[in-house]
Amino acid sequence: MGHSVSHARVGTSATSPVTSPSRAAGSPRSEIHQYVLEINRFPLLTAEEEKELGWAIINDNCAEARDKMIRSNLRLVVAIAKRFANRGVSMADLIEEGNIGLMRAAEGFDPAQGSRFSTYGSWWIKQAMKRALMSASQAVHIPAYMIELVSKWKIAFRKLESDLGRQPNLQDLAAELDMPLKKIRMIRRAVKAYQSPSTGSNASDPAKLTDVICDTRAAAPQERILKSEEMMVLKRLMDCISVREATILRMRFGLDGSEVFTLLQISETMKISRERVRQIADEALTKLNARLTTGRWPDASESERENERELVKAGSAA
Repeated sequence: MGHSVSHARVGTSATSPVTSPSRAAGSPRSEIHQYVLEINRFPLLTAEEEKELGWAIINDNCAEARDKMIRSNLRLVVAIAKRFANRGVSMADLIEEGNIGLMRAAEGFDPAQGSRFSTYGSWWIKQAMKRALMSASQAVHIPAYMIELVSKWKIAFRKLESDLGRQPNLQDLAAELDMPLKKIRMIRRAVKAYQSPSTGSNASDPAKLTDVICDTRAAAPQERILKSEEMMVLKRLMDCISVREATILRMRFGLDGSEVFTLLQISETMKISRERVRQIADEALTKLNARLTTGRWPDASESERENERELVKAGSAA
């Protein structure tokens, strides 16, 4: 697999570490069995316990709370891995990749949204496993977030082709998927990259060594293009909201390569309560989501009016 096995180790205790299945000794079946027996020692969490741990991770960056959240949900990874079995990736590797997704879910879980951690974490776990399956069968690298979009594209393409009696164009797909045309073009490039042959297996067209061995020091060309476009979209999205909202989002999610701050750290910097920070972040995300859905971008005067409204709010609050 592309990821190091050590990244899937979630135990931090020196007395009872939890290892990934491939670290255990014995046959693959006995490895999985031993791993399941080991993780079953950790009790499942109640909804209230999940909230307490979630807030401790968000507000205090508590490593102990994060570790407990991960350990208590390792069985969820195994359950999901069974659904992706026999697709070209071993169960042990699926669990390792799923554990990486679980770690990311523990970092991003927000109890204020009202959902259980299993609902939120399942998405991250599935994305990690889907990415592993795609990487195993494709030499072309597809960004993880694109996997779900590629799947939606294919479903919409087949549906429209059946309904219209012809191959749908980009405008048809944009209307069907309710996405901006620019995003549809981005997905089309990913679809083409995904469908391209991995190597020249034909005897008349043998694969070259440079085609088989990739340069791990450099990002793939299509990844650089997608990342560049994402940064351009992100920059324009930041113009849709006020300076304060943009600042809070950058601090909260580490945008533009900056450090990720906790709600407590942001509240101390911005001189407002943690709850207010969370509210502003949620409001800003709602605005950005609306922009992405409609595909409408603000002009300079609109951004200036948004900042003026923020200044008025700040003045009245003072």
